[in-house]
Amino acid sequence: MPMYQPNSHRNLRLDVGAGGQILDLETAIKDGILGGGGGLVCAGVTEKLDLKKMIEELESIEVPSVFICPISLDPMQDPVTLCTGQTYERSNILKWFSLGHCTCPTTMQELWDDTVTPNRTLQQLIYSWFSQKYLAMKKRSEDVLGRATELLDSLKKVKGQARVQTLKELRHVVVAHSMAKKTVMDKGGVALISTLLGPFTTHAVGSEVIGILVNLDLDLPSKANLRQPAKISLVVDMLNEGSIETKINCTKLIEMLMGRKDLGSENVSSLSLLAGLLRLVKDKRHPNGVLAGLGLLNTICLDESVRNSVVSIGAVPPLVELLPGLNNECLELALHILEVLSTIPEGRLALKDCANTIPNVVKFLMSKSESCTQLALSILWAVCNLAPEECAALAVEAGLAAKLLLVIQSGCNPVLKQRSVELLKLCSLNYTATIFISKCKLSRTIE
Repeated sequence: MPMYQPNSHRNLRLDVGAGGQILDLETAIKDGILGGGGGLVCAGVTEKLDLKKMIEELESIEVPSVFICPISLDPMQDPVTLCTGQTYERSNILKWFSLGHCTCPTTMQELWDDTVTPNRTLQQLIYSWFSQKYLAMKKRSEDVLGRATELLDSLKKVKGQARVQTLKELRHVVVAHSMAKKTVMDKGGVALISTLLGPFTTHAVGSEVIGILVNLDLDLPSKANLRQPAKISLVVDMLNEGSIETKINCTKLIEMLMGRKDLGSENVSSLSLLAGLLRLVKDKRHPNGVLAGLGLLNTICLDESVRNSVVSIGAVPPLVELLPGLNNECLELALHILEVLSTIPEGRLALKDCANTIPNVVKFLMSKSESCTQLALSILWAVCNLAPEECAALAVEAGLAAKLLLVIQSGCNPVLKQRSVELLKLCSLNYTATIFISKCKLSRTIE
């Protein structure tokens, strides 16, 4: 059972007011914050606030430890004090007694009196503290929602640099406050903001608009509107020419718009889009950009008609060179892209012609996740099967045979084991048994 260290209510000091003043219990009573009867909580507020509701809505804030019941570790609503001086939530301590205990849960002292005395002073202090926090939260919420509405109204009137500044402030509000997102959507903000994207939109305006849109939950009509060729063309332009933040947001927006419906082959196979993604993926200075770029490229490659275009822009060699330096999430995406591209003749040929395909991919057999092993095996099979004499020898020299033996001996998926057996047979075709066994370098693998 969780236990708290006992607290002395007599010397309690805590932040009660929104202004940050520190009050002790006696001062709180003297100044009327804990006035008799628990009536008025805050100037101008006559409505009695529900403590349970306030506690639920303020769940994420840090609560003074003296307000916490030592049994449940939740804020108390009806605190009662035992003869030992320890205070608990009434329902919790009564349940403790009903289980046959006649001790104080915190001190484990034997109780000489099982009377529970309502701690009205502490109850009023808890109520006052939560009331002021709750009202301050509501005030901030109203201010944010009001400001979001004002900014949307301003967007209907302002132009030029004033429009950019209004959009920038709205983006900051939307990013910082989840409540503002709902206001923007409820007030028709998505449709309003989307009208600002078009063939004559400046990149300054476009980048702010896209920065807002990627933080909203777009419905189907909004997505359909944003799929218009003129809007997509602007997004692709900014993907190629914007700041790194803009590039990442453009990538996220395109992926949001794709969903289960693609943008049309003419859009996703656009060489400008694919080239922009490839540049983003190759920029190792920005890991978030690499992840976003790989994610969208992976989604695009699910469309069979686009794969040849991805290969034609020279995507295979850079992806292969990136593999050793990627984190696990990016690595799995990159391997999946290469595996998908290996299903078409042009992709297999590009993989075979890349000098580092085999050595780089072999490294990830049995070294990361089972998914990475499966993808790596599929790529290696496609390449080695394309040119067995040339590629199998390179694979064995890169340590493939030893890795395949580890896969076969492991407890992984039987399908992976079978593929490993087939690939091992393919690699052994050009060797005598003795030479092939020596090439396996099994002792080094075990080490």
